[in-house]
Amino acid sequence: MSVSATTAAPKASFKFPFWAQIVTGLVLGVLLGWLARSQDISWLHTTLEKVGDIFVQLLKLAVAPLVFFAILVSITNLRKVNNAARLASRTLLWFMITSLIAVAIGLTIGLLTDPGAGTGLTPADGKLPKRTGSWIDFLTGIVPTDVITPFTELNVLQIVFMAAVAGIAALQLGEKAQPVLTFAESVLELLQKALWWVIRLAPLGTVGLIGTAIGTYGWDLIGKYATFTADVYIGCALVLFGVYPLLLATVAKVSPLQFFKGAWPAIQLAFVSRSSVGTMPVTQKVTERLGVPKEYASFAVPFGATTKMDGCAAIYPALAAIFIAQIFGVQLGIKDYLIIAFVSVVGSAATAGLTGATVMLTLTLSTLGLPLEGVGLLLAIDPILDMMRTATNVAGQSLVPVVVAAREGILDKEAYASASASPIDGPSAHEAEQKAAVPVAAV
Repeated sequence: MSVSATTAAPKASFKFPFWAQIVTGLVLGVLLGWLARSQDISWLHTTLEKVGDIFVQLLKLAVAPLVFFAILVSITNLRKVNNAARLASRTLLWFMITSLIAVAIGLTIGLLTDPGAGTGLTPADGKLPKRTGSWIDFLTGIVPTDVITPFTELNVLQIVFMAAVAGIAALQLGEKAQPVLTFAESVLELLQKALWWVIRLAPLGTVGLIGTAIGTYGWDLIGKYATFTADVYIGCALVLFGVYPLLLATVAKVSPLQFFKGAWPAIQLAFVSRSSVGTMPVTQKVTERLGVPKEYASFAVPFGATTKMDGCAAIYPALAAIFIAQIFGVQLGIKDYLIIAFVSVVGSAATAGLTGATVMLTLTLSTLGLPLEGVGLLLAIDPILDMMRTATNVAGQSLVPVVVAAREGILDKEAYASASASPIDGPSAHEAEQKAAVPVAAV
């Protein structure tokens, strides 16, 4: 039986782009934060703080199960990819290469600008951080003492370890593990769906987070850290808009502009949320949209979200070490700079994709023998720095799979060329919108 249907295309309606919502939230947050501080409006400051805290808490709520099931599923998905071991090793290699480049840029900028000079800060202004990191803690902290504590204390590194062990075991068991894998894939989809709802609240979260930062710290405090803040933003910008496009053009031989067009939803969300793990579902969507095979992207992106931190674990510790050394009157030499580079490459998993980079910084300082009180000097300014650091992290987490896929000949060039910064509602919703825009054919 043939049914003829002529459904007219719906009238075009104005849609407020997601990036514009983020920018609006950013501007509104700055204005409200300034108003709360300048007029001493306590209830407004409290409201902004609560809005920002709730948004971050909602992101963190899904972190533990999301990381576990994402890593588990991503490892088992490698069985569907040819040359899985080669892809995994190439991914890790490019993580290390880009981290080395990033830390070199951070060290160079720090040596050229002397960020600790003329700040008026003294060692007395520093204080010991609540969370610290050392090589012993890092190495012994990978293996959990039980299976519950890592989830209740949000120890992402231990969660990654357990997920990796479970994934490798599932690969060894083969078909016997299929029921568990089916369950894991279903839970992962459920978590990602729920997280999409939280992500849609990002413009509102932006108002709270930016407003709180301005209302709490104001412009006076930023002035004391002007050189250091500029160094972090310039260093991240050089990596984000200099190194990454160069790698795309020369190594992957694809358009850098097209990459940013496709990856922008993840980069802008990372800037606001300050969480690589919280942004992970968006990062994976845009990476797949850029033509990286789903099976490989589902491994590389979760792996990168917990270990690939060019902003937090490379540029920032390098600059912070120089800054703190200058405040405390400690001279750093070539050996110290090499140690910073080594720690940045090997210890980046200590950041674990969460908001802030305190653990990574204390790991670097303790290895160099610098006073950990120096971390206290940077805590006040950290939220403002973390936005640009996380945006750089996430861009790198999407870039490396694109580079590796292009070099291995598995990148879908047509998909890459057509990638766009469409709303981050997930592919099914976007496809539904696209289908609704055309007449229904006769069937």
